[in-house]
Formats: sequence, C-alpha cells, structure tokens
Amino acid sequence: MILQALCDYYERKPDLPRSGFETKSIPFVIEIDHAGQVVQIEDTRNVEGKKRISRNFLVPQGEKKTSGIVANLLWDNAEYVLGVTSRGKPDRVQEQYAAFQTRLDKLSRRIEDAGLKAVSLFFKVANKTRLEADPLWSEILESNPVLTFRLNGDLELICQRPVVRAVLEEKAAADDITQITCLVSGKSDQFERLHTAIRGVRDAQTSGANIVSFNKEAFNSFGKEQGANAPVGKRTAFAYTTALNYLLSKESKQRIQVGDASTVFWSEAQTELEDIFADLFDEPSKDDPAKQIRAVEALFKSPQTGVLTDDGDDTHFYVLGLAPNAARISIRFWLIGTISEMSARIRQHFDDLQIAHASFEKPYLSLFRLLVSTAVQGKAENITPHLAGEFMRAILAGLPYPATLLQAVIRRIRAEREVKYPRAALIKACLNRQIRYSQSQEKEITVSLDENNNNPGYRIGRLFAALEKVQEEAVNPGATIRDRFYGAASSTPVTVFANLMKLKNHHLAKLEAGRAHYFEKLISQIMSDINDFPPHLSLADQGRFAIGYYHQRQAFFTKSGSTPSDNQGE
Repeated sequence: MILQALCDYYERKPDLPRSGFETKSIPFVIEIDHAGQVVQIEDTRNVEGKKRISRNFLVPQGEKKTSGIVANLLWDNAEYVLGVTSRGKPDRVQEQYAAFQTRLDKLSRRIEDAGLKAVSLFFKVANKTRLEADPLWSEILESNPVLTFRLNGDLELICQRPVVRAVLEEKAAADDITQITCLVSGKSDQFERLHTAIRGVRDAQTSGANIVSFNKEAFNSFGKEQGANAPVGKRTAFAYTTALNYLLSKESKQRIQVGDASTVFWSEAQTELEDIFADLFDEPSKDDPAKQIRAVEALFKSPQTGVLTDDGDDTHFYVLGLAPNAARISIRFWLIGTISEMSARIRQHFDDLQIAHASFEKPYLSLFRLLVSTAVQGKAENITPHLAGEFMRAILAGLPYPATLLQAVIRRIRAEREVKYPRAALIKACLNRQIRYSQSQEKEITVSLDENNNNPGYRIGRLFAALEKVQEEAVNPGATIRDRFYGAASSTPVTVFANLMKLKNHHLAKLEAGRAHYFEKLISQIMSDINDFPPHLSLADQGRFAIGYYHQRQAFFTKSGSTPSDNQGE
C-alpha cells in the first residue's frame, strides 16, 4: 500500500524526473569550451542562514554503489570526475577516474554531440592548471563534492542536452531483463534487482538506505536473491523511490521531523491540507513565527469555509514516518485517512491542548515543543524512543495518547518540580482523551480553573498552589515548598500536608489582615471537599494534581484571582 501510494503520487507530479533520470544536489559545475578547456568553476550554492545549499539538477540516474568501483554518467564526485584525492588510496582513485572516462567513451561512440565531444577533449587535454588556479579548488580537494559539466554558452548541463536525454530515455525503455508481474502494480514489467537508495532520512547513512532490501542470506528464501524475493518492476521501483526522495529532499515542504522519524505526507490530489500540514505540527521559523497560528486558525475555520472538507469524494491523505536502521529504513508509522477525517482529528488535538496560559505564550504548541517538554534537559535527543511516532499516530487516528506520554510528563515534572504550559496542556489532553475514549462518567478537565472539580488530586494540587503563594507573599523565599515537597505532595500527600498546613499558619500571620483573610477563605473553600489526605495518588490523579496546581497558579495572575498588585503573570 505504501509503495502503491507513492507511485500514484509520482504519476500526479509531472515535474518529477522521468525514467532514467534523477534530481541531484550539485555544488560545483565545471564550465568548458568546445575545445575542452576550462572556462570557470561555477559555485551553485546559495546561503540560507548559516548553511550553503547546493542547487538541484536533473541528471542521469546514479548507479547503486557499494564497495566496488562504478561510475555515474557525466556527473560524480571529484575522485571519479577529476582523479584527485586528499584522503589517500591514489591507486583506487585512478581506477575510478578511468571508469568515469570509459562510460563517457561508450556513450560518445553511440551519438555525435558537441557537448560530449567537449568533455572527451577535456580529458585528452588533461590540463588542470586552470582548475588548480581557481579559488574553489582547495575546497574541491578537501570535500570531494559532486561535479558535472556545462558547455560554455549553454543554459543546461551537458547531461541535459536533448540528444543525450533522448538516448538515455530510449535506453531506459529498451533494457531487457527478465519480465515479472510487479507485486505493486500487478503489471508485467522488467525486474528490478536493487532499488535506488532513499536519501534524506535523518541519521541514516549519507549515501542512502533502502525500504525494500534483502542484503543478507538470512533474508532470502526459495533460492532467490536480493530483490527477487519480492519482485518489483523497474517502472514501479523508479516511481516510488523518485517520489520518496523528492518528499524527503531539503527543499520539500511536505516533510517534518517527528522525534527520530523523518515524516512525509501527501494526498491523492492537490489539497489545502497537503499545503498546511507541516505548518500545523512543525516549529515555526523565526522569520515567520505566526505561520503556525494562521494554519491552525484556518483549520478551525474550515468547517465554515469548507476548505479542508473532501465534499464526499473520499480523497485520501497519507502520512509516512521513516526511521534509520543501519543500512535499511524502518517504517515508524503509516497512517491513512480522508481529508475530512484527518482535519477533524487534528482540530480535536489542538482543542484538547487548550489550557490557560500567559498572554506572551503561543496559543498553539508545535509537536516538537510538546515532545521536548517531556525530555531530560529539554533536548530533542533525549525524547523517549518511539514516543513521537506513537504520539503522531494517536493524533491522526483519533486515539487516546500513549500512556508513556503521560508517564514522561509526570516524570519530568517530579524531577524538575515545574509545571510548565506545554506539560499542563499535555496532561489535560491525555486525561480528557482517556475519559472520552473509555466513556467514563468522570468530568473532563476544563481550560481554566474549575472550582467545582472535586477530584482529590485536582483539589490537593490547588491547595498546594495556594500554600506556595502564601509562603511567597509572606517570606519571599529563594526556594518554595514546591522545590522541596512537590514530588511527595503529588504522589503521597498524607506524608507532607500535615506539616504544610501547620507551616501555613506561620506564613499567614505575617500577611496584612485583608490578604490573610483572602487566603484563609480560599484555602477553606478548597478544603471543603477534602476529608482526608490520601496515602497515594494514581498516575492519572498525579496528572490532575499538576493541573490543579497549574490552574490555581494561573488564577493568581488574573484579576479574578488576586488583588491588582498581584496581576503580573509568571
């Protein structure tokens, strides 16, 4: 199903490379004249932020490279194209250099073309003085970049000249290998033994990795080797690998990073959701920090505008998460739904996350911001493995969030003793989804303070926030009761609250009469439904404790919950 959907996407994108070609990032182009002499080395890179991004070119499809020597046609790295190296093994480099020229000679004997003749003369002249004098030469020696050729006066590369393209397209159609029935298309096709590598998956091999691969004897069966174990036709293999490499490319607007999963998405036909999906979940850029807000607002307005509904035509939307696994790529998640289903589920996700927060904080939280709030030191590399994929699956399938997500949030809060906005939003969403999915009679958690919520965990969390506020106003300590007692108060309340209630009386005595009366009244109201402090709170009630604490703290910084002097925000 995955390969078939990718093939369908390839067919609806006429601008993708056709059979026999691929798109390649090439930083340097050697411009030569008709006599094969070097005119200049063109640097195709553009500066984007702190990075230099190479321009993409349409080139003949690259060869599947392993440990052997095999040259690409009219483009390759500097070792193949120029026979130079700064890393040792000069004998091997000379073999690569010879292999590149041999492949060029085979093509030159088949067709007459001024561009090919110029490249052949370039190797015969063998004058590298102009190259070595170029300011880019030292960088070429050091980095071994991909190079290709352009004829002086032409706009296209030599490998893009009409005669060259025609011959390569004809060859791709005429290659005769054993005919098989393709498992994906069901049509008769030529057998593809090795599939093109997939590039762009974060932390995978830089040379690329494979989704379909049989690279060990243990994977083979019935005496078949490599791709023969799951026969896929050449046309199909080219289509799905080209489509996936396009979706994973640096320029693609249809990819996001979800934890360790490089995630791509597309629909059967061009849709608005395909255009804004990345903006909904990805961290907004510094150049346009409001981009996500606009995307989410458009999503919420879509039932009225009709922009993200499929009008009954069942247009499918696909989300594919890929993670590195040695020389292969593993499927972290594969999600399918119609445009209207996906839109409704994403709206529900953002609705579940809604919770009171300071005015300067973002109204909508990106997937990255939510996940790093569960990680040690707030670092992306410390996000629990598989958590991101399970989280995304729950969002797009409309399921309860994974139990490991709630556990990770509670664990971080107890370790750092801090209930931040993203963490509170995640806890509220996790608990409300579980209530809704299990059809429990328990009341869902509200966006802001709920004085009618009688859950023991929620009430005790509110009480803890009130006791901390009294302490802050009375003695302005460097460390509050939260820093010393949060872990015990949120898990085993009976062990600490007796002492905290006694300590509160000393703090109230130091406040002005009006302020002390306000807190006494508030604490009495919170305690009205607390008969005894429980010896233990379940994980869900520890979450409610955190929400009660967070809600009460937020209420202290609104006009309804404090005197004007307290209305400052955290």
